[in-house]
Formats: sequence, C-alpha cells, structure tokens
Amino acid sequence: MRTLGRIIGIGAVAVAALTLTACGSDDDKSSDSSAAQATFGKVPAKATGAECTADDIEVVGGFGTAPKITIPDTCAPPTKLVVKDLVAGSGPGAAAGDPLSMNYSLITWSDKQKLDSSFDRGKPFTLTLGSGQVIKGWDQGLVGVQQGARRLLIVPPSLGYGQGGNGIKPNETLVFVTDAVKIGK
Repeated sequence: MRTLGRIIGIGAVAVAALTLTACGSDDDKSSDSSAAQATFGKVPAKATGAECTADDIEVVGGFGTAPKITIPDTCAPPTKLVVKDLVAGSGPGAAAGDPLSMNYSLITWSDKQKLDSSFDRGKPFTLTLGSGQVIKGWDQGLVGVQQGARRLLIVPPSLGYGQGGNGIKPNETLVFVTDAVKIGK
C-alpha cells in the first residue's frame, strides 16, 4: 500500500510539472514560463528504435585538428559497422598488411564522452592493417582509406570490445573519427 501511494504521489508531481509547462505564457519575456520550461519542458529524447546513420553524427573540425563529435539521443546505436569518409584523401587505398599512421578520437556511445584521443597526445597511432593489432572495427573499417582522409567509424560491440576492457563498458558502441596521416612505408 505504501508503494502504491508513492507511485500515485510521483504521478501527481509529474502531472503538476506538465501542467506548469503547458500553462506558461506565450510571452518570451515571462521569466516564470522560461523557468518552468527549463525545468520541466526539456526532457531528454530517448532513442527511437531507428538506428543512427553516419549522417546523424555531427563532426566539427577538419583533417589534422581534434574533432568535436556529437552523438544524438534521437536514434539507437547501429548494430553493424558504419564507415564514412568525411574528408577525401588521395593515393592508393589501404589494404591488409599496409602500415598505417592514424590520428583518432574515440567517443563512447552510452555516455557520449571522449575516452581516448591521439590528437590530445600529439602523436599518431601506428598499426599494420588486418594483422589483429587493433579491434576488428578498425581492421575492417580502415580498408581502402587514403592518406589525408578523415573517416568516421561507428563500431558495434561485436567488432569492438564486446564484453568490455581497456576502460570500455561491456556492449559499448564506439564512435571514432580517424585521420589517415600516412599509408604505407
């Protein structure tokens, strides 16, 4: 009985909050209306069921500069690897066995926070493509990248860290913006 009373009480508070928001004045100068809307009218959007695409991710900044990456709350994380060149490169595309020198920023989907960035360290990350030195999302997502390209990778857990590790939560979707500093020897 006590729990039911709390649920009803919480429901009454929610109804009152919605009523306050709906009753605000249309006058933009009304501080009461603004306060009610700031407190109650801005409910974070929940992911709808539709998966995000590369075009839903906002990336600000050009090749060679640390990107600002914004992940929306309005769609779900993709379940398959998403690859999109944001800045075109030139020369031959990278293939398995090629040495790469990459700059990157990593944002975790669940908390939309930067977890790692070679831009911040001031030193590109080196790897041999396809050799298993990195997560599968990189080994697959960087195939064909050209020197000078900025590429967005949205990596599902199955191609990332799966059950977690290296500071990443289990079942985390990873968003990378990568710059191909050098392809080949």
